[in-house]
Amino acid sequence: MQQHFDAMPPVAANHVPLSPVSFLTRAATVHGDRVATVQGATRRSWAEVESRIRRVAGGLAARGIGRGDTVTVIAPNMPELFELHFAVPMSGGVLSALNIRLEAETIAYILDHSDSALVIAGSEQLPLVQAALALSERSPEVIELPSPGSTTQGPSYADLLDAAPLSGDGLPADEWQALALNYTSGTSGRPKGVVYHHRGAYLMALGTVAAWNMPAAPVYMSVVPMFHCNGWGHSWMMAVLGGTMVFPASTAPEHLFAAIREHGVTHFGAAPIVLQMLAESGAAPAAPLSPALKVMTAGAPPPPAILERMAALGMDIMHVYGLTESYGHISQCLPRESWTDLDLATQAANRARQGVSLPMVQAVTVLDRETGDPVPWDGETQGEIAIRGNTLMKGYYKDPEATAEVMQNGWFWSGDGAVVHPDGYIQIRDRLKDVIISGGENVSSVEVEAVLYRHPDVMTAAVVARPHPKWGEAPCAFVELRPGAKPDEEGIIAFCRQHLAGFKTPKSVIFDEIPKTATGKVQKFQLRNRINEGT
Repeated sequence: MQQHFDAMPPVAANHVPLSPVSFLTRAATVHGDRVATVQGATRRSWAEVESRIRRVAGGLAARGIGRGDTVTVIAPNMPELFELHFAVPMSGGVLSALNIRLEAETIAYILDHSDSALVIAGSEQLPLVQAALALSERSPEVIELPSPGSTTQGPSYADLLDAAPLSGDGLPADEWQALALNYTSGTSGRPKGVVYHHRGAYLMALGTVAAWNMPAAPVYMSVVPMFHCNGWGHSWMMAVLGGTMVFPASTAPEHLFAAIREHGVTHFGAAPIVLQMLAESGAAPAAPLSPALKVMTAGAPPPPAILERMAALGMDIMHVYGLTESYGHISQCLPRESWTDLDLATQAANRARQGVSLPMVQAVTVLDRETGDPVPWDGETQGEIAIRGNTLMKGYYKDPEATAEVMQNGWFWSGDGAVVHPDGYIQIRDRLKDVIISGGENVSSVEVEAVLYRHPDVMTAAVVARPHPKWGEAPCAFVELRPGAKPDEEGIIAFCRQHLAGFKTPKSVIFDEIPKTATGKVQKFQLRNRINEGT
């Protein structure tokens, strides 16, 4: 009698839109006295933070921010940015946290593309924002997020705090409503706007609690930039657990170790480059940390030697995999009991795999792109990582063609080539996209090539990843010069630095003929082979 079961539609009592905003009210009620944020000598409880967030949300609403309005934030990790992760969606707005290392030209493009209605900028980022606005077609109001001890000249975060608190629960009318807009380099010269929904952010936070075996009231050190997939969703997760977000003075190893000691940090996330800096730092403790510090890392897997060193420091590393389009991590390399009998090098190699899906993801698999069939679990047959689940983006903002390209046949196609080992663990073998991950930052090779082609001496250019001792990998430019031009590596790099952010600038230039197909397409795999062969 199916009709009887179907004749019970959801009502307000049994169907509430899923949103990470809902975690905040519970945190203030259940964990009100616990410390929520720490920066320097400033400590705020969950009750105080919830009150501040409601006032900031009210201040945003008073400025006309409502459903679907983009609020751009460009600032380093700080308690106020943590608060904005709740306040902006509570107002109905869409949070767009931008990489503070971008150049003015790209920020101007994003401001225009995102239809930015308001910009909130850290004191040190204000000159960058002003330079971007000079290139932008928009002229949104700019509100300053002052650095500790600094004074402000114009509208500031304090003005938002002076507003009347936002009434109501702040939940969206629809859990599919846009929550955040994150820009990723992708494979084209212009960054794509990845739209997150409330439902996905809610499930990402809860799924991470389960996947990371999170305890109550953890002390989490904020290292992952909040402009990277909204800090992997960890801000929202902390409200679930009544935990403490510690904001260190900087990501310098000595400051991170000082914060760990002073505040009893239990967890943090970081790119592999940060782990390498910690492992090689003279500020590292002489004895292993006890209890072990839980660390999540994503991106290119850390070298086995770094993993061994981190283990010696008392840090338990969990390697995860994900993309901006998937809210961050959607698979994890869960260690198996059988690995404990293996030598350290083999254990480290196993831990560097991309692993298995997290609990909140429906499926992470490797498929043959042509047939759609799963590849055999032989560790050799390469396919493409495909993902299905609720922690996937709504789509690319203003780009239905690109959205349709990656969402096909019921799957999100990652563009990452991988194999599946006999134990079911996925391992990436080659990036199908020409994206370089340098120090945890995505660099579009196409964007760098576009700048190189603006140099008067450059006839042909191609950019690929090259191993780098500090950044993991960095852009390497292959250049064919125009007749009569003389090789000048320093000059080429200096030219790029004038037009690109530092992390996008090539760290090396190779002057050589660039291999092409009969139709003139650059064969980048040959360039990568030259680098691997040291030629």
